[in-house]
Amino acid sequence: MELNAPYTSLVAVGDSFTEGMSDLLPDGSYRGWADVLAARLAARAPGFRYANLAVRGKLIGQIVDEQVGIAAALQPDVITLVGGLNDTLRPKCDMGMVRGRLEAAVERLAPSCKTLVLMRSPGRNGPVMERFRPRMEELFALIGDLAERHGAVVADLYGAPSLGDPRMWDVDRLHLTAEGHRRVAEAVWQTLGLPAESDWRAPMPASAPARWAQRRIDDVRFGRQHLIPWIGRRLTGRSSGDGRAGSQFDAELGKAFWISPEDGAAAIGPVTGWRRLDG
Repeated sequence: MELNAPYTSLVAVGDSFTEGMSDLLPDGSYRGWADVLAARLAARAPGFRYANLAVRGKLIGQIVDEQVGIAAALQPDVITLVGGLNDTLRPKCDMGMVRGRLEAAVERLAPSCKTLVLMRSPGRNGPVMERFRPRMEELFALIGDLAERHGAVVADLYGAPSLGDPRMWDVDRLHLTAEGHRRVAEAVWQTLGLPAESDWRAPMPASAPARWAQRRIDDVRFGRQHLIPWIGRRLTGRSSGDGRAGSQFDAELGKAFWISPEDGAAAIGPVTGWRRLDG
């Protein structure tokens, strides 16, 4: 990878992890690692364009059917593809199907961009991680194989102690905090061959463990607010992403659109806002 390589466009494909949950902004929208990465890339490239197509709750088949073709048609410099983990968290998961759909996605996306970024995603340390670890590792082994065969790069976050720290995860225990998203953005930044600006692997400062009573209160709150609704959606076949579209996909028009720094096409520097590009 060429150091300081210029990237003038980015398309992000995936589920809630790439949409940005739970990096919540004051206006109720999410930012997330892909948005942080886009802003940093835009600060180096005049006329930078970005589109985030990711939607929470999507399985790999939905990502392939609903996002991959659109991303490929945009022909960006960089595409990030993160998907399949929602499938592995289902009680019944057809890993053969996951393998086939992910391979189809990579085969479609790799020729349509200069750099395809795949990811071995992080996981919160705990019993849920241990239960699903074999499936996750099967998925991540496939990602390594696909990257090698199709010339993609891999942001390898799996097993990094810094991102396994429970303090990096929101109260739903499924999505990263703002600090976690910032570190993922830095990891992808470095995967693209750009000079490190921070150490995303650095451990969190030591802190006293929560008291037993507080842990039980947190467990009850987690169960009521997040686990029970999640189980309910699984039992009824619903998804948190039902009826939603990616941030840069116009459902009414049925097409994606680019956004660019609102400061103007010639500006280089920190991004203060984005504007939609039509046409």
